[in-house]
Amino acid sequence: MVLAISKTDKDDAVDYKGNPVDNSKTGGWLAAGLILGTELSERICVMGISMNMVTYLVGELHLSSSKSANTVTNFMGALNILALFGGFLADAKLGRYLTIAIFASICAVGVTLLTLATTLTSMKPPHCDNPRKQHCIEASGSQLTLLYVALYTIALGGGGIKSNVSGFGSDQFDTSDPKEEKAMVYFFNRFYFCISLGSLFAVTVLVYIQDNVGRGWGYGISAGTMIIAVIVLLCGTTLYRFKQPQGSPLTVIWRVVFLAIKNRSLPYPANPGFLNGFSDSKVPHTTKFRPLDKAAILNDYANSDENRNNPWIVSTVTQVEEVKMVISLIPIWSTCILFWTVYSQMNTFTIEQATLMNRKVANFSIPAGSFSVFLFISILLFTSLNERVTVRLARKITHDPQGLRSLQRIGIGLVLSVIGMIASAIVEKRRRHMHVNEKIEISAFWLVPQFFLVGAGEAFAYVGQLEFFIREAPEKMKSMSTGLFLSTLAMGYFMSSVLVSLTDMATNGSWLTNNLNKGKLENFYWLLAILGVVNFLAFLVLASRHRYKVQNFNPDDAGEKKDTENWNTANIEMVDDIEAKKAAIGGKEEA
Repeated sequence: MVLAISKTDKDDAVDYKGNPVDNSKTGGWLAAGLILGTELSERICVMGISMNMVTYLVGELHLSSSKSANTVTNFMGALNILALFGGFLADAKLGRYLTIAIFASICAVGVTLLTLATTLTSMKPPHCDNPRKQHCIEASGSQLTLLYVALYTIALGGGGIKSNVSGFGSDQFDTSDPKEEKAMVYFFNRFYFCISLGSLFAVTVLVYIQDNVGRGWGYGISAGTMIIAVIVLLCGTTLYRFKQPQGSPLTVIWRVVFLAIKNRSLPYPANPGFLNGFSDSKVPHTTKFRPLDKAAILNDYANSDENRNNPWIVSTVTQVEEVKMVISLIPIWSTCILFWTVYSQMNTFTIEQATLMNRKVANFSIPAGSFSVFLFISILLFTSLNERVTVRLARKITHDPQGLRSLQRIGIGLVLSVIGMIASAIVEKRRRHMHVNEKIEISAFWLVPQFFLVGAGEAFAYVGQLEFFIREAPEKMKSMSTGLFLSTLAMGYFMSSVLVSLTDMATNGSWLTNNLNKGKLENFYWLLAILGVVNFLAFLVLASRHRYKVQNFNPDDAGEKKDTENWNTANIEMVDDIEAKKAAIGGKEEA
């Protein structure tokens, strides 16, 4: 079964003066590129923090390994969960452009505060030569206060940016124009390629500056980068295409659910054509989640001309179907969480592993945090290969213009994450055995396989999830749906914190110790691998049951009439045609 939505780009897009857009003067890759500069800067700031913060917390503030790991994962979790708040504001009131500008400024303030927190000596405990092997005075609550305020200010700003940049960037392409629709296919891939470049810069140049020049310098550069990004964003105002905010999507969802519950005792109409707004709905009626249809039932009270236009008395079929679309995203959302739990280990315990391994190349000792460069090299490599090789090859095999579809990307990412955890467990067991039994520090380059596998998984999973949540959601809820996607990252990081705490409790701290040479970190990795297999099986079941909408469906193009009978006939013919094509390519359904 396939859902469809009506064409809205030309009707909704306006220029900065509020006039209908001139496609020859606005939007396109130039406008999208200026917008992506903000996300590039956000990634430089966030990755420069998350990939090297554990070494600072353990080495300078003398926090325990588990507490340091949880601090980083909680920060990343908060950043991504706050994306829901940023998306809500954009869709309900501010619009994507203004939301990005405001939250990018907040992010710049947060990085400035972090620069102060890591520079002022009063914000640090007394120096300790080897905090991993001797007892050191831990940073006090008052010393950690400014650090936490800075981190969560950055989380607030970053969340507002992340939930809107991809949506605002995609607004710069008119998907009703075949040329721009083709460009749109590449947008999400190039979007992630671009921000991965920022991550690469963060884990090489910035991490080196933080470790060898000073944390203040490293975070100060990040703050300057974000300020420049805000200026660049504002300078491109005349080039952008804007979509006006259409009210709170949460209000629409709440009204539909409220009215469905209120009308639960009413019988279903004999024909769905009797539902409110059926004949002029922008979204074809479907039978899934049928109890929600009761929100659009026209009873005696709601059947007057005045009341049928009151959304608190009766919903329209369009509103009901949009809520159904959002609900349809939740099953896939739930299976994406564990990928980011696996990914979070690359920011925490894998970096700690590197500190206990031989990191020297000739006479140069590579900073532990810089080994994340292999993660981002893998991401850049596979993002590029996906666009130039994988997608083109998939097109030839499947005869599908999109080539590799979003849920296929997500599935591949989940598989690679499981393999990455298996590799991590094997390497950690070997590292600890060599250190404990033979007093040998093996090369830190043994960590490359796990970085490479998880990075490749992210190249597939991130792009697939982003495309899925944006293209499958109602147009007016695009920013909120991006926030919903980013909440999978948040839940993944929070789940990591929960698993670390539960593992500590269940094993009495024997697996995850301050000194990894005395623990059993590989068992934790095996646990994640097992959970990953179970999660992937659940994903396969849920993905096979997911229904999809057709992008840019126009009833007139299908020969539809406004009367109920002709509209239903046109929809049945379109569905049958699409289902036949899908069967020919193996029946794999995706957005």
